[in-house]
Amino acid sequence: MSENLLSSLNDSQKIAAEHIDGSLLILAGAGSGKTKTITTRLAYLISIGIDPSSILTLTFTNKAAAEMRERAFSMINPEHINTPPLLCTFHKFGLLFLKFHMSELDRKNNFIIIDTDDKKRIIKSIDKEITTSLLVSEISKYKNTLISPEEAKSAAQLKLYQQIADVYEKYQAYLLKNNLVDFDDLLLLPYEILKKNEKLAQQTSDKYQYIMVDEYQDTNELQYKLLRKLCSNHNNLCVVGDDDQSIYGWRGATIKNILNFSEHFEGTTVVKLESNYRSTDTILDHANQLIEHNRDRLGKKLVGTRAKGDSIKVYESHDENEETRKLIDDIKKLLDTGVSARDVAILFRVNALSRSLEEGFNRAGLNYKLVGGMKFYERAEIKDLIAYFRILTNANDNFSLKRIVNKPKRGIGKTTIDKLDAKSQETKKSIFEIIQTFDADELATVVGKKNSRTLKVFEASVMDLKELLTKSKMQFLDSFEETFDYRASYDNVPDGFDRQANVDEFYGYIRDYFKQNPHLDLKDFLNEIALESENEEYHNEAISMMSIHASKGLEFKNLFIIGFEEGFFPITGDGSDIEEERRLGYVAITRAMDNLTLSFVHSRFYKGKRASLTKSRFLSESGLIKGCLTIEKHSSYKKGDLVQHKIFGMGRVQKACKAGKDYKLTINFGGSRRDILSSFVEKM
Repeated sequence: MSENLLSSLNDSQKIAAEHIDGSLLILAGAGSGKTKTITTRLAYLISIGIDPSSILTLTFTNKAAAEMRERAFSMINPEHINTPPLLCTFHKFGLLFLKFHMSELDRKNNFIIIDTDDKKRIIKSIDKEITTSLLVSEISKYKNTLISPEEAKSAAQLKLYQQIADVYEKYQAYLLKNNLVDFDDLLLLPYEILKKNEKLAQQTSDKYQYIMVDEYQDTNELQYKLLRKLCSNHNNLCVVGDDDQSIYGWRGATIKNILNFSEHFEGTTVVKLESNYRSTDTILDHANQLIEHNRDRLGKKLVGTRAKGDSIKVYESHDENEETRKLIDDIKKLLDTGVSARDVAILFRVNALSRSLEEGFNRAGLNYKLVGGMKFYERAEIKDLIAYFRILTNANDNFSLKRIVNKPKRGIGKTTIDKLDAKSQETKKSIFEIIQTFDADELATVVGKKNSRTLKVFEASVMDLKELLTKSKMQFLDSFEETFDYRASYDNVPDGFDRQANVDEFYGYIRDYFKQNPHLDLKDFLNEIALESENEEYHNEAISMMSIHASKGLEFKNLFIIGFEEGFFPITGDGSDIEEERRLGYVAITRAMDNLTLSFVHSRFYKGKRASLTKSRFLSESGLIKGCLTIEKHSSYKKGDLVQHKIFGMGRVQKACKAGKDYKLTINFGGSRRDILSSFVEKM
């Protein structure tokens, strides 16, 4: 039976599936049959007599766990399974462990797991000044990097982080007092128990003699430490992943876990799955060229099993409107030839880029769906702006005013809003009329002195902007942001970049609207977008639009990727990681099966105005646009690296351009510059 299990595997997959004892790294390239390999290995272990209850397989999502369970169990003779192997997410494993061993921490096992909303409410009750999303994010980072509240307090230098550490300490005390467990605790507490009780760690390791981990490149420091404890008594850890698809550094994933796996676990066997069953040779060739520019990688090359395929198209457009028209023309032609809409997708690095696409598709009557996200005008930050603008056109709109009276935060909480709402119903006046017509002392009897002053300032700001709107719509837009600092309210929050990009896109769009329609006013604009954002149920198949992050694990026969401009893809500037951006490019390109189109524009709305842009370095790095490029990162070289030539001696790399399968390096040998192929030099 075991031979039949392996018969459908290629040579590399078979080597991985047959490996039994010792640590194993399955380096699985995109489209290389990763899930097939790991599920076959699970079935193989059971088929040769290994006790299923001694096998633990960990995933990141319930969906992945369910798929792997179904596929593995379909290969196994039911007679071989007395107790099924445990196949679940990291967090589900943590929950099961805590149910049995919570007493090790002197806590009862009748703990309650809180969700993200519960967590936010608890944290908000502790601190109302600091942005809740920032507190949630930072506390999660502390837990996943094993930093206690005491350590966070002692390490904090800036006042903000001293405050965050203080909230963290109070939050932990609240959880402990009420026997609550948050999502991060499902990993942290099992680790603390295993660290504290070495005997239990060894018993647990003895119980799970064979451990497998899916998507290992996405593990964080805490997950790595937990795995070390689970392997206390053996080295039978098999991990599968792809360092070239590590794209979640922003949420704590540590690429070093997979890069250093062979150092962490002695005697590791490495098996590379490089045969790609998804994409044409042409697509794979350009994906390989792009990712070779990264230095922090283990190194592998996707090899196609299909035909060469059509060339990749690269569209150059003046602006996003022309870009959208080109995509729509291409997609209409595909649909007219019988291509299914579900076989077509558009990807983007920055979510704000969906706005022009959505409007273009609505006008063209093309069905689309936003996968893993929400439509532009449904995003909270955009709905807030729309509510602000509705107040400026109709101050008596209670619904809109209640939405934004505390955005950005002004200390006007739900209790105050409820009091204003009750007074509105009592007096038959709108909330804004109450704020406007009551003097400060009278208003204070409703909401208190401090809130009365705040609301009076808010009212004066609205009235000033209403007056400015009648004089200059463009000047009004500048003054609106200066007055309310709405965009700046998303500084220092986890998803702030995306939210600010959406705000910038909205400001830019309204500016363009007024330029194109100088005779129309703000109310006309609001009516127009209300029609555009109306939810229409699509009864037929729909074209998929999504971020590159949301596309991981998916594949499409016809793929379009937009926004290949510096600043948009790759995102550049402080805090950006060019290697992770490049991995995102690699992930995006390898989603394509048959046809791929990349697009860049010369200008987009950016930060509320139209900005000139330069095309992405990724277009040249992937060999799609000819020309030399400065090496930032390369699998073998980077700018400034020392190299040795047999004749010219030692020199420093300055730049390179693609030359077939090699690179032509420009090297400075003690003041003499020479162009030499990279295969003729050796890195020092």
